[in-house]
Amino acid sequence: MVTAQLVKELRELTGAGMMDCKKALSETNGDLSKAVDVLREKGLASAAKKAGRVAAEGVVSSYVNADSSKGTLVELNCETDFVAINPLFVQLSKEICEIASENQCEDVQTIETLDYKFSSEFATVKDAIVGLVSKLGENISLRRAVNYSTNEGVVNTYIHGDGKIGVMVELKSENKGEEVLKVAKDICMQIAAANPLFLNIDSVDQSVVEKERQILKTQALNEGKPEQVVEKMVEGRIKKYYQEICLLEQSFVKDPDLTVTKFIENKSKELGSKIQIIRFSRFEKGEGIEKAEENFAEEVQKQINKGDK
Repeated sequence: MVTAQLVKELRELTGAGMMDCKKALSETNGDLSKAVDVLREKGLASAAKKAGRVAAEGVVSSYVNADSSKGTLVELNCETDFVAINPLFVQLSKEICEIASENQCEDVQTIETLDYKFSSEFATVKDAIVGLVSKLGENISLRRAVNYSTNEGVVNTYIHGDGKIGVMVELKSENKGEEVLKVAKDICMQIAAANPLFLNIDSVDQSVVEKERQILKTQALNEGKPEQVVEKMVEGRIKKYYQEICLLEQSFVKDPDLTVTKFIENKSKELGSKIQIIRFSRFEKGEGIEKAEENFAEEVQKQINKGDK
């Protein structure tokens, strides 16, 4: 059954018109994922890379140890942006980050049981969170954490927009000096800005690529392109697709004439030490969390009804 809510969700995902969304959902018996593909095949929607509507508040924090061999990203959530910028909330997120890094722990439940070393008032991280909830009057939750550790290079992080986005990168390099740390920071900034989904072409799930290829082929045929040129067009569009989703294929934001791969090659020659990107993580505050929408008119009516009683 095609509901108004399904139509609304499809419109938010694709930007397509209401009637086109309704028709696509009817064709796919209400399957949202298939409906997105139908709209894309008809050229009515663009390829979306959305992790979900950003609705939750909070902050992403990072920690890197003294020799840059270990790093951590943590996301701590709250209910309002007012609390998200509170110094006590921001400080707690940084402290949790440091504790998670020292213990090389990523499991949220386990992190909450770790000793809270920053104050004798609280025994564990969970106690510190609960204590801040009491002080600030909002629900606060530790959502996720990721740790990197290396003996063959460096780890570095970048926080954008007062904690809206956090990125961490691990580089392999015999040179572990400031110059390589700066390269890592530049790559972090690239990831924050361009939001790649994969490191390189080899790491892309080929079933995802094949699905994209079929969508692009159908799209080209629907545009009236001759069959003999469709394959060439599709391969060109797949190449562009890789340039969007793969870090090493992207144009380098600080110098669009270079790809990220070429930037790394140039830096390797300049510093006399081969540099290799091993992995990266990107946290965006609240991604994938959907807040319940508030209907102001309904809320007012509820208050009126309460007053009548």
